[in-house]
Amino acid sequence: MSDVCIVGIGIHRFGRTDGLSGLQQGVHAVRAALGDAGVDWPQIQFAYGGSDAAGNPDTMVEQLGLTGVQFINVKNGCATGGSALFSAQMAIKSGEFELGLAVGFDKHPRGAFNALPAEYNLPDWYGEAGYMITTQFFAAKIMRYMHEFGISPTSLGRVAEKAFRNAVHAPHAWRREPVDLDTIMGAPLVSDPYTKYMFCSPAEGGVALVLASERKARELGKPLIRLKAATMRTRPPGSFEVFAPSIDIARGGSATRIAAADAFRQAGIGPDEIAVAQLQDTEAGAEIMHMAENGFCADGEQEAWLAEGRTELAGRLPVNTDGGCLACGEPIGASGLRQVYENVVQLRGDGGGRQVPGSPRTAYSHVYGAPGVSAVTILER
Repeated sequence: MSDVCIVGIGIHRFGRTDGLSGLQQGVHAVRAALGDAGVDWPQIQFAYGGSDAAGNPDTMVEQLGLTGVQFINVKNGCATGGSALFSAQMAIKSGEFELGLAVGFDKHPRGAFNALPAEYNLPDWYGEAGYMITTQFFAAKIMRYMHEFGISPTSLGRVAEKAFRNAVHAPHAWRREPVDLDTIMGAPLVSDPYTKYMFCSPAEGGVALVLASERKARELGKPLIRLKAATMRTRPPGSFEVFAPSIDIARGGSATRIAAADAFRQAGIGPDEIAVAQLQDTEAGAEIMHMAENGFCADGEQEAWLAEGRTELAGRLPVNTDGGCLACGEPIGASGLRQVYENVVQLRGDGGGRQVPGSPRTAYSHVYGAPGVSAVTILER
């Protein structure tokens, strides 16, 4: 079975774009990706599209062209983009198609995500009591983790400081001003131990990726950015997840751990062979916990990693090179695809001021969504 390759990438900047719908931002990204791949819309054989709050992605054919293309909508929490990509690469791996599209977009209103209990098989009282507020859950989760593994509040600040510093060089990022550690640590608390700079914000934006079989990629004359692995897993017993009404005393695994293990097995490489990584960072502590859950370090080692700069652009494993969700914001449908977009940029050597040195050859992305869904990809050039 030949590899699936990413032959085109496109993005509409994240943040706030008045006067433009989420779907229109998705269309912008698709047209950019088609241009990057050197193909026209009628050549696309299928598409998977994701959006949480900005309408059905398949309706973008009204603007792209009524070609009769097979177009499937995907909705899977914050892992929507990763799930769309997972589905798209399977369509090519099957041998049924040679050229397809994964696209995601969203346009969230200002304020917190409005998660509804019924969507997660929970009773109304669960929301009425305030338990659907994710800032509280994430704060409780990291407090437990910090206690168990000796992570300091300063490490949370270092993650946020790195994010805003990297985003200065990312044209698609929303917040592109550096914020120093003292300002981050001294900012108002949202949910202890998180200050306002340690959470991402709901946002707008769109990302599109054109995928091709290896034969088609060679025919197009594109550099071979191979999708060596794409996995997506749901939560196992005993995992501690968003909107979990309770937690087992005996802790289990997580969707991220099993998705990561699957991805490394598929790619035939280990964590120490990854040159750059994009990890889900809806809040600063998520990046820290996901460093371990994805197999890059042991629980508790993050304290030293961050203090020694190992996740900086020139470090041992650069993490969230465009600022991640903390700096880019999170339009749910597009966020996971942004990670892969950024990895393609890095593997092409087009990162400019945020480019990882040494011509990286491998790149990893991980996205996590409620109520415990994770998707992982590994790219190689």
